[in-house]
Amino acid sequence: MRHERIDAALVRRLIAEQFPEWRSLAVRPVEIDGWDNRTFHLGDEYTVRLPSGPGYASQVHKEIRILPIVAAAVSLPVPEIVGVGVPGAGYPFSWTVRRWIDGTPARDVPSLDRDLFARDVARFLHELWAIDTVDGPTAGEHSAGRGAPLQQWDEQVRSALDALGPRVDAMRARELWDDALHAKDSHEPRWFHGDVAVGNLLTRGGRLSAVIDFGCAGVGDPACDLVIAWTLLDPAGRDAFRRAIDVDDAMWARAIGWALWKALITVDDPLRATESAFTLRQLLD
Repeated sequence: MRHERIDAALVRRLIAEQFPEWRSLAVRPVEIDGWDNRTFHLGDEYTVRLPSGPGYASQVHKEIRILPIVAAAVSLPVPEIVGVGVPGAGYPFSWTVRRWIDGTPARDVPSLDRDLFARDVARFLHELWAIDTVDGPTAGEHSAGRGAPLQQWDEQVRSALDALGPRVDAMRARELWDDALHAKDSHEPRWFHGDVAVGNLLTRGGRLSAVIDFGCAGVGDPACDLVIAWTLLDPAGRDAFRRAIDVDDAMWARAIGWALWKALITVDDPLRATESAFTLRQLLD
């Protein structure tokens, strides 16, 4: 269930009550928002990020703990939390104030050099995977299932294929899904971002410049982080990414499974239909 009354007026009340030093700063919603959290500009230098429902509330304290670990290990900027808010003004969850990271989401750059961008993403993921996992949270409910075995989504995938009928190549989709389920992870658990999506990869000058939204991050199977190969990249960019990321066939097969699952369950969502249809074409054509 989402908390329906998250608006600029609520944010102003929370800031006035808990961070009076910032009460004079203008509050306005970001241009394109996510599902798990609502985000607002706070002046020109900060953002306020509030979980949209109880299922996402635990991510706040996880990010407080893990973002400094990630920031110390990767070469790109990641979110920096500068204030932690508590429930108040009728809002029931903890929330955060962060420094604004300037950049254009990859989805909004039609002329992006996808080969170069693919190599940038691969470099970031290798840096993330190299972080010591001893302090990382094991994949689970807090990561929305990311990093955990694909079997958890089997019923959803098969139900979606039944519902979509001839709108997709169901035979090919089932082959890919079965291959993903049987592709075993032979590696030790590694860090994963959990939502390497076109809206969370920021660019400047045509290059990957920052990675945001670590709410689904954790330690487990990072195959879920490879879905950008089908959600953004064309075949040439995908080939460049495959060479740069240098993973085994089993991990690539599981990544296909992650991309297929998400596209199938969101292709009828008006807000995600275009992206999901693109992903299905990349996977099935």
